[in-house]
Amino acid sequence: MLFCNIDLLDENFALRRGQYVGVKDGRIAYVGDAAPEEDYGERYDGRYRLLMPGFFNVHSHAPMTLLRGYAENLPLQRWLNERVFPFEDKLTDESVYWSTQLAIAEMLASGTVSFTDMYFFLDGMTRAILESGIKCNLSRGLTVFDDSDYEQLAAYQDNLRLLGEWQGAGEGRLVGDLCIHGEYTSTPKVVEAVAAQAKEAGVRMHIHLSETQSEHEECKQRHGMTPAAYMQARGVFDVPTTAAHCVWLEDGDFEILRDHGVTVACCPASNLKLASGYANIPKLLDMGINVALGTDGAASNNNLYILQDLYLYGVVYKGFYRDSTLITPAQALHAATRAGALSQGREDSGLLRVGCRADLCVIDTDTPQFTPMTDAACNVVYAAQGADVKLTMVDGKVIYRDGQYLTMDIERVKAETQRCTDAIIAQL
Repeated sequence: MLFCNIDLLDENFALRRGQYVGVKDGRIAYVGDAAPEEDYGERYDGRYRLLMPGFFNVHSHAPMTLLRGYAENLPLQRWLNERVFPFEDKLTDESVYWSTQLAIAEMLASGTVSFTDMYFFLDGMTRAILESGIKCNLSRGLTVFDDSDYEQLAAYQDNLRLLGEWQGAGEGRLVGDLCIHGEYTSTPKVVEAVAAQAKEAGVRMHIHLSETQSEHEECKQRHGMTPAAYMQARGVFDVPTTAAHCVWLEDGDFEILRDHGVTVACCPASNLKLASGYANIPKLLDMGINVALGTDGAASNNNLYILQDLYLYGVVYKGFYRDSTLITPAQALHAATRAGALSQGREDSGLLRVGCRADLCVIDTDTPQFTPMTDAACNVVYAAQGADVKLTMVDGKVIYRDGQYLTMDIERVKAETQRCTDAIIAQL
């Protein structure tokens, strides 16, 4: 495909008008202000359109679209124990397949090209991911509340399959990671065993870390150290790790994350809705820690529309720290794109640059909220809406365009997800 006469945000998120971008063999092959001589196939009319890297959602629980609106107005521990866990006990591979499809549809329609997920029922999830055409770093959520060895858990067998038959499926779109749900939902020996497996296999880790004050303080009471120090001591940070939330970090925790190259998955909408607090994003950025954006699940957001979290990321910390200069639009866009790609180990994505993967989205700028377009980056961060996304491309393949899903039957996906939720609620 050749994007013709299209505005774009370059790798510094500066606006370049009237450009031509050629995509070939899944990669960006040409960027210039004149039409190339080479034939790139379909010519896309870029007038009143903005081309930019697609978004990376680096912390989600995709099948929790089933619980959208079901678990509300509760603190985290009651939210989990009284609503979420009993509901999740009724899940099946079928319900997870449909709900993952629904989550992917929502992400594609708002420009997300890849997501990082931890959940269960991997047969249903992998099928949905591979059929859709999206990218995903997938991990099997692991919780243990007794003295079981890691090898005794169902998660162990799932992880063998994830790192075996599913690793690199879909021409590399599906990447298998390992997961510890959190310190408070696991045991030290299982954490150490999973960390050792990740190191031996050379894969990444995905965890929750210091999401709430109670989680953070109770870890200190149990182990005499913060969750970050605990995970470091158990070997989790010996491999590249994405740590979700990180709201209640203490001073020494920041050095631990920096020294081990941990990515923080900032989830502002979820943290606000569950009243978890405010991550110290200014300090994380000042220390050079990679900060990327996540939506969390639809039970705690309630959507997977990354532009909402991008907006909150751009404004919430200004208000909390009373400094309007914090987090520039370029920093916010970096968190939503390149930082997310790096957190997934996708070094050749997240940038609009020749040679990078063609993981792109197109935004309609012929709208009231994009007029005037004094600064396109500001418009995307502070004004864009999900419906403004007109095209989502992954590895050079268009999989969402002008409201149409090219890899799924969206009406059936919606109907089946509603049916599954109704059936589960009827059992509770």
